[in-house]
Amino acid sequence: MTCPICSKPADPAYRPFCSRRCADVDLGRWLNGSYPVPSTDPDDVEEALDEAIREAERRDRPH
Repeated sequence: MTCPICSKPADPAYRPFCSRRCADVDLGRWLNGSYPVPSTDPDDVEEALDEAIREAERRDRPH
């Protein structure tokens, strides 16, 4: 098995990753939303749209 982040051989201590670093990179990707799970649920779509609008409004406000 190879590490899904860097393709080096996996280390049993960090499986499926090769190191703590690659495990942390993967966790960071999960936490920042790089691995979205698609949904066709209308409530999910509306919630995502509302959040995108709120985020755009926050960015437009001066600090």
